[in-house]
Amino acid sequence: MAARSFTAPDPDSLTMGCEEEFQIIDPSTGQLASRAEKLKRDSHLHGELAPQNELHLCQIETATPICGSLGEVREKLGAARRDLLESASHFGLTIAASGTHPFSDWHDQTITPKDRYLGMVSDYQYLTRELLIFGQHVHVGIEDPDLAVEVMNRSRVHLSSLLALTASSPYWVGEDTGYDSFRTLMWLKWPMTGPPQHFESRADYDRTVAGLVGAGVISDASKVYWDIRVPPDKPTIEFRVGDVCPHLDDAVMLAGLVRAIALRCARAAAAGEPAPRPRPELLRAASWRAARSGVHGELVDTAAGKSRPAAEQIERMLGELAVELDDLGEGAFVRERVREILDGGNSADRQRAAVEEAGEVRAAVDLVVRETAEV
Repeated sequence: MAARSFTAPDPDSLTMGCEEEFQIIDPSTGQLASRAEKLKRDSHLHGELAPQNELHLCQIETATPICGSLGEVREKLGAARRDLLESASHFGLTIAASGTHPFSDWHDQTITPKDRYLGMVSDYQYLTRELLIFGQHVHVGIEDPDLAVEVMNRSRVHLSSLLALTASSPYWVGEDTGYDSFRTLMWLKWPMTGPPQHFESRADYDRTVAGLVGAGVISDASKVYWDIRVPPDKPTIEFRVGDVCPHLDDAVMLAGLVRAIALRCARAAAAGEPAPRPRPELLRAASWRAARSGVHGELVDTAAGKSRPAAEQIERMLGELAVELDDLGEGAFVRERVREILDGGNSADRQRAAVEEAGEVRAAVDLVVRETAEV
């Protein structure tokens, strides 16, 4: 079969949308609080923008509308955070954005009593009950379904850099795990997570997902949880690799990087450039290495099949995206924020520094709560 030809999208046509998963916190104890229903009822946001349940009642998710610029992403993410903060304050609560809670025990949390989540408990048992994690998802609008799969294929080499920059989950049940993103390790236990395989076309992707459903591995297409996926109900490509970010600017930076990656990969497909075909074990290892070491260790260069210092690998990514970042009008902000993280550390680094200074893990919660509220 002849290779399909593609038309590169106009930069202005690449819309974005973001979802953020938050912790509901009792500020008197720093513990998680199972009050999602109260916050939802008190919210001023309605329709698709209204806060939504997640797996546990101590979690709540927000989503932006379709956005055309990073300025709009920032405005909508900030508005959603302010809404949750206001609602939480009415009940003596607050919210926090990090990939795991530093010390609350998953055994003490309540599963949201909705059919989807109860079905997950039935199917995945212990894995569901312990899945107390929080991420950020970024959608980029791509109408052509085959081009969306091409972008997904080509984007995989950048996943580990995105994870290293956003890692915010070093603690689990009161212990320093030694990982910057322990959320990633919890998530990789599940089937259909991590970097996806290469697909030849959207038809190949759909056949694969249908085969998984037919085999009973997943109940429906929405339970494909790869780090990048093509959602069954939206003309987008969805990046799911990042921990949720305490700093609003980091959440906006992630959206900017993701859109630039999507544009670069779409242009490469339109130009007929060969798609990189990294080995699946290298992609998996790259995810593990980014989760382990963040921005201060080494990352796996899956294209070259070797390790590089994280800063070098991430700077290489910025270099590859230079034209796209500038064409999207977002280069200065994204580069500045990325380099601030490379110099000063990611959220995991900041949390560890706070705990070391205070001598107690509670300090990580207090730090994340403060940073989340800076909107």
